[in-house]
Amino acid sequence: MKARRIAHLDMDAFYASVELLRYPELRGRPVVIGGRSTAQPQTGDDGVRHFTTLRTYAGRGVVTTSTYEARALGVFSAMGIMKAAQLAPDAVLLPADFDAYRHYSKLFKAAVTSIVPHIEDRGIDEIYIDLSEEPDETLPLASRLKDAVKEATGLSCSIGVAPNKLLAKICSDLEKPNGLTILGHDDIPVRIGPLPVRKINGIGPKSNEKLASLGIRTVTELAHADLGFLQEHFGRSYSAWLHEAAHGIDDRPVETRSEPKSVSRETTFERNLHARQDRDALSGIFTALCTKVAEDLKRKGYVGKTIGIKLRYADFHTVTRDVTLPAPTGDAATIRRAAGECLRRVPLDQRLRLLGVRIGALSRPGDAPAELTPEQVQGELKFADQ
Repeated sequence: MKARRIAHLDMDAFYASVELLRYPELRGRPVVIGGRSTAQPQTGDDGVRHFTTLRTYAGRGVVTTSTYEARALGVFSAMGIMKAAQLAPDAVLLPADFDAYRHYSKLFKAAVTSIVPHIEDRGIDEIYIDLSEEPDETLPLASRLKDAVKEATGLSCSIGVAPNKLLAKICSDLEKPNGLTILGHDDIPVRIGPLPVRKINGIGPKSNEKLASLGIRTVTELAHADLGFLQEHFGRSYSAWLHEAAHGIDDRPVETRSEPKSVSRETTFERNLHARQDRDALSGIFTALCTKVAEDLKRKGYVGKTIGIKLRYADFHTVTRDVTLPAPTGDAATIRRAAGECLRRVPLDQRLRLLGVRIGALSRPGDAPAELTPEQVQGELKFADQ
């Protein structure tokens, strides 16, 4: 039996790098992606592009991603843009363009599958690749994959190759950007052991904090921790996984075909909106979200039965509601009506900061009964007089 060779390919600062293809004059500068479309660059009469900087930003947007130059200043994804402005006031601000990112995502994945077909799609900017059955040596094969991605997109990626997915994921981050790291089990004590436990995919902020409180901060310390001690604090199942992960054990296969569990769209408002006072604006946003969900379903080739909403109030309290239809649908109007029924089941006396729509229980249209008619789901969306 051949030894497993699993690669994790991660595009480098993907969204920001796509933007730098469009605006090459920004290379080497701190750039932040996020905010509103009003941050679009403007071209002057002299043909020179003028960019918005964080210094002039006012709002509640969140950083989608940033270039490595911005990260060096402390600006990372999921950070509030106002906080980022304090850290890097002269950084350039650009709005996200997800259509462009999806285009380049398809390009790099097609380039990889033309060489090695066994890939697991993990999102817009990363994939796992099973190299186990490939005849080529690891280093030249991984280098060939990197070159193919660069040629197809103009973008760089980082690749980690290891005996399993867990280690490959860690490896791809060790030498970013444009890195290539190949590790075996014998390399774990030296290369993986000294790393913070949070570098293990599956150890989130809460677990990381709890481990630190127990005096466990590195992978080596976690590997040396008594399993019974871990069980006392994390339970039998999770502690067993922690123990195996710290020793580099991971038997998960590369899933070349995976089905999405749901499709969703949500938006955070620039200002808090009230269901009655801002009814027209909220209704328009709600309709647009339902339409985008329907478009996503059509593009991916799915229909769904369970439609839900997500609301976040001004005090950050979040509620969700859902309803399951008698038959799957991909119709925007039907999704909107069902989501409207969910909306009737939540209080709307507070201002809202976020609104989302989700559809789950997905299936392929050919596997489903006939789609619902609009009359089968009653009730129009109203943000007033609920």
